[in-house]
Amino acid sequence: MMKSSKILLMSQLAIFLAMIFSLHVSAADAIDRPRLVVDDSAIKARKDGILTLMGFTVLPDVTTSSLSINDASSGDPGLQQTTLGGGFTISQDFPLYLEGTVGYSRYDPKFIASDGDETLIIPVKWNSLSLTGGIGWDFPLTENKELKLRPIFNFTFGHIESDASILGRVLEERFDLDSDSLEFLKRGRMNVYGLGGSIMLDWEHYREDYEVDVELRYTNIQLRSFDSDYSSIEGASDANILSLWTRWRAPTGFSMLNNPLRYVLEGSNTTFLGAQRDALGFNYLSTLGVGFELDSSDYPVFITRTRLLYRYTFGENVSGHAIGLAMSF
Repeated sequence: MMKSSKILLMSQLAIFLAMIFSLHVSAADAIDRPRLVVDDSAIKARKDGILTLMGFTVLPDVTTSSLSINDASSGDPGLQQTTLGGGFTISQDFPLYLEGTVGYSRYDPKFIASDGDETLIIPVKWNSLSLTGGIGWDFPLTENKELKLRPIFNFTFGHIESDASILGRVLEERFDLDSDSLEFLKRGRMNVYGLGGSIMLDWEHYREDYEVDVELRYTNIQLRSFDSDYSSIEGASDANILSLWTRWRAPTGFSMLNNPLRYVLEGSNTTFLGAQRDALGFNYLSTLGVGFELDSSDYPVFITRTRLLYRYTFGENVSGHAIGLAMSF
């Protein structure tokens, strides 16, 4: 009986010591893992900024069809984006206009988390994919229907997601996270919708010796986030631009595929308004392009014309060049 009592007493003592040890370890963990806080307003501003950058990818605009920015002197180095899009009118007898654009961008903002003594720079790397459609109708302004007024209804759906899911596990192991906003950085994803419209003045002047296209367009699409992780920090922005695009095509004197090989001259200017103004350090972009167009309409293929152009892009404190490939169906 005495022996059993001693065993019971020793067991209780062991449990008590284990509890003291576990409390000590927990306290040590709390000391070793700083409690970091990220400012919610900073993440809200970043969300709005990401939607603003998505606005550059939701329209079929040649000046922003391919952008790559990496300025180490800025607070947000690292932006790559590309878009693919176009539009067409079904026929002069049924002048329904349809357009579509798919855009992808990768943006690398950096956040600073702090516990008052220690700071941690958190790279996030957000990826966005957007799909934009447009439905319009052509209203002829001249008898020959060369000049048209084209109102367009635009709609956008997009998805934004962070690379930080792996980073999130590291953050959880090293730090005591004290912000729902930081949860968005760890597992953040955000869906986006946009509604808006455009008004376009389109002139198509086609002759046997040359062809001229001119488009003057104003577009405004309001972007909003929805169904996001931690939706208390919603994002909002707009895609708001005024653009002028021109193209001249004429035969070179050579023939290929039983049709004249044309040379192509192109020029455009896009002025950014609203939230996009100064978002990337410039208010406008212009392009000058030169290239060739191959006519394959005499052959049983669905591509009737193929254009290859070299484009030089320039604006405020920025310049670049690209090779563009376009096809008509």
